[in-house]
Amino acid sequence: MCGVKRRSSAGLSLAFLLAFVVAGCGGDEPVMESPEAGKKHLPTLLASEGLVLGLTSGPHTREQGASIVQLQEVDYVFYSLETGPFDIPALEAYLEGMREAAAADPELAPLPVILRIPALRDVGYEVTLDHVRQGLAAGVDGIVFPHIETPAQAAQAVELMGESSWPGNLAGDVINVLLIEDIEAVDSAREIARTPGVSMVGLGPSDLTRAYGGNMEAVEGAILTVLAACEEAGVPCSTTANHDILELRLDQGFRVFTLGQADLVSRARDVFSNR
Repeated sequence: MCGVKRRSSAGLSLAFLLAFVVAGCGGDEPVMESPEAGKKHLPTLLASEGLVLGLTSGPHTREQGASIVQLQEVDYVFYSLETGPFDIPALEAYLEGMREAAAADPELAPLPVILRIPALRDVGYEVTLDHVRQGLAAGVDGIVFPHIETPAQAAQAVELMGESSWPGNLAGDVINVLLIEDIEAVDSAREIARTPGVSMVGLGPSDLTRAYGGNMEAVEGAILTVLAACEEAGVPCSTTANHDILELRLDQGFRVFTLGQADLVSRARDVFSNR
């Protein structure tokens, strides 16, 4: 396999399995901790039936990393290097800011970070492999692959993640997220969602709006098509939402969101818990 390895020793895998069994004995839904003390474990969250809420990263600075970790209600941070310089040192500083702030306060833990990289279709397999390796080496908890258009690209993205990726490895500690943002991808949504080893399929509503020339009826149909494909395949499906559309998306069945405003995190949890 051409992918990469990250924290995949037999000892860690056994630790994950034991933690899951012990946590499950109490009857509550377990939220397994990652190897970083107290940090939420994304594979466990995605495998649950609960709400999973991400927040966009904000500025790529150490100070912002230290600030965002205060929001412990957030399940993951969405950090994008899709465009512009592929600035891994800035990512490392951001992650270090989170760790330093968490180390100074026993009530805090670092938040999982998923990294959006440049599109595989645009930069090719070898460059994408290098991007994946750099991101995982920096310490991110998942890789987001934008503009996945075909089942073949979906299979490549999963392969690039290597043997530490959940659910291909049920004890895996990193995830892959395949973004559907183009008409061709919507047409292939069922095949993409069924790709073995896919952790999650994500929707890019803004890019879909551009792809469909601003035809919002077509965009909404595309969103529901992808959601149905994910539900059929048993794969989590994520989307974005603002205040106006959040309740609609919850009604439609979405339970994983990447949000752009911190106040939406609390609102989403309140709406979800009152249903």
